[in-house]
Amino acid sequence: MTRPKFGYTVAGAVAAGSCAVPLLMSRSQLTIYILLGLAIIVTTGLSLLMGYAGQVSLGQGAFYAIGAYTAGLMAVGGLPPLLGLAAAPVFAAAVAAAVGIPLLRLRGHYLAFATLAVQLILLSLVGQFEFTGGDIGLRGIPQLGVGDATLTSSLAYAYVTWVAAALALLLARNVIRSRPGRGLRALASTEIAAKSAGVPVGRYKLAAFSLSAAYAGLAGGIYAFYLGYISPGSFPVLISIEFVVMAVVGGLGTVWGPVVGATLVTLLVQALNALGTMPGMPPYAPSVLSYAVYALLLVLVLLFMPRGLLPSIAARLEERRALAREPARR
Repeated sequence: MTRPKFGYTVAGAVAAGSCAVPLLMSRSQLTIYILLGLAIIVTTGLSLLMGYAGQVSLGQGAFYAIGAYTAGLMAVGGLPPLLGLAAAPVFAAAVAAAVGIPLLRLRGHYLAFATLAVQLILLSLVGQFEFTGGDIGLRGIPQLGVGDATLTSSLAYAYVTWVAAALALLLARNVIRSRPGRGLRALASTEIAAKSAGVPVGRYKLAAFSLSAAYAGLAGGIYAFYLGYISPGSFPVLISIEFVVMAVVGGLGTVWGPVVGATLVTLLVQALNALGTMPGMPPYAPSVLSYAVYALLLVLVLLFMPRGLLPSIAARLEERRALAREPARR
């Protein structure tokens, strides 16, 4: 089977499974499934940003929050929920473009800490403004829908979330294969060579930064409508670290890497939460366990699979195929 046909087969199997699995889940399992889909959306954008533009962002939680508050405030203000959902990625991308012009002059860990500062500043401001609900949060966000037809079940939100995730993956695939995608690949290899080849480095970096923010904004909008309530505490710094771990573990600059990384980390988080909330455990146990395991997971992946799980596994399978074909050639 050729690679394109194999890829289509895998995509079809994943799509079929994504449609069938929610029908077998309980309400609590559907909540986890929805959060997994949202994490895939955000991580897909972050994987493009880190894998191709070479920019490390520790502030994706900020754009996640911007999307959620944009959709929530517009819906609470009486505007159609679908309009709020459509505006969420647009406004997140616009904010990213505005802050990205000065921030993207920074490199490496300077940029990472700068994006982290953006999230901290944003959460501080949101907690002070009355129209956002302050520290108490924004309540009474209506359900997503058109007219009198609204989504009231977790099953419906699961399908909406995973359709959005599928579209996000499709867009990422098309971006990678497009002419700008080739420019981003050149940029990921070496910025000097890309610039000498005529790639508008600054513009491409800003576009990738804005696109990754749009992904996070879309996920945030769905999140706000699903829960019906958001607050600054809904978007802690830990969530941005989670997204980075998902992207790195799955494989940066790949289409399916975010799916693998997000699935692994989400299941791990659920296991740690279950462990941390057991009787006798201190109240801070879940967060401490999460930080410790994230650090351990990152170290292990960077040591033994520096390209991420998916690219490393694919490379090893290719090596085995090559070795299997070697005797036939002889």
